[in-house]
Order: sequence, then structure tokens, then C-alpha cells
Amino acid sequence: MAETSPAADTVAANLAAIRAEIAEAARAVDRDPADVTLIGVAKKQPMDRLHAALDAGLRVFGENRVQEAQAKYPDLRARYPDLALHLVGPLQSNKAEDAVALFDVIQTVDRPKIARALAKEMAEQDRHPRLFVQVNVGEEPQKAGIPPAEAEDFVRWCREDLGLTISGLMCIPPLDEDPALYFALLAETAQRLDLPQLSMGMSADYTTAIRLGATHVRVGSALFGERETG
Repeated sequence: MAETSPAADTVAANLAAIRAEIAEAARAVDRDPADVTLIGVAKKQPMDRLHAALDAGLRVFGENRVQEAQAKYPDLRARYPDLALHLVGPLQSNKAEDAVALFDVIQTVDRPKIARALAKEMAEQDRHPRLFVQVNVGEEPQKAGIPPAEAEDFVRWCREDLGLTISGLMCIPPLDEDPALYFALLAETAQRLDLPQLSMGMSADYTTAIRLGATHVRVGSALFGERETG
């Protein structure tokens, strides 16, 4: 029997603990834990940790950059055909072609230029990843996203003018503030727009997000450990 590396043991244990916390948070508000998708955010993580997560049964991963995902996932997908890949970082319009070809879900539709580029590529490739609109819930100038007051008009424009199907909303709340207010704002906005999916909550606050309606949580360091630098 092959020995298991310390990294693999740690990732497997972390995954089990996170799944247990997701289940507890969901049941606390009478939700089915199966309705919450755990996304393992693997930005700058070494491949042995990704393999450990796959060996432990995780199949949904998130990446911040198209180029990094292109280097990692084609070979992994050949081995794990049920793997699902989410883009959770900013998308540049010149990467829209590659993003549509590679990702199953693009969570960072954050401005008209990106929406147009995605609509064009989806039509040309006849490939239709699910799309989330990123909302800048804290209205922070350094962060991407549609301001909350403009989210309804933007989603309507994506639907009616571009013919895009928007599946949900995504947010990153301000650091060092209570995220609950911002999660509640995103949930309220999604309800008004009849959007069933909410991507909110990361390593430090995913249980709070679940209690406020998250259907997707994006967990990196709590699952994989600290990222590699450089």
C-alpha cells in the first residue's frame, strides 16, 4: 500500500472538516447541505494539493487567472471528466475566448465590455458556461463589480440585449467588516432578479454566507493551506 504524503493527509482532513461545517451551517437554517457547492480555490497552489483534493473526492475548483488554469486543468480533465472549473478572478476581454473554451462557470461578469466579449465568444464557440454577475457590494473603488444600485439594470441588459443567461450573483465583501450585511444585500438583490444562485463566502466566512443563502462557497486557504509565493 502506497504511503500518503503529509500534504495529502492535511488536504483530505481539511476537506472533511469543511464539508462537516457546511452541513452544520445549512441544517441550522433548514437547508439541504447538498444545495451548497464547495469550490476549492486553487490559485497558486502546488499540484500535489490539487491531486490530494481530487483523491478525497472534490470535483469543483476555482481559479483566478485564465493562464494558470490553462496550465493545470487540461491534463486533470482527461483523468477526471466530471471535474468542474469556475473562474473566480477578474477576466480581461482579450482572455474571453480562452475563458469560454475552458471554464464551466464564469463568476466575474463585472462590466459591459466583458459581457459583450463573452456573448460573442459563446455564440462563436457554441459553448455556454454558466455566468454570474459580480456585484461590488461594498462599493470599493479598488474592487471590480457592478454597484448594487446598478445590478438590476445590468442583469436585465445582459439578458435582453445580449441574450445571456445569468445564473446568479457573486460578491467579495469588504475586508475587516462584518460580511453578514453584504451577504444579505446580495441575497436580496438576487431574489428581486429571480436568480437562484449566490456565490459568496470564502475561507473566513463561508458558514455565515451559507446561513444567508449562499449556494456556492469559494474556499482556498482553509482547504489547501497558504498559497505559494511568487
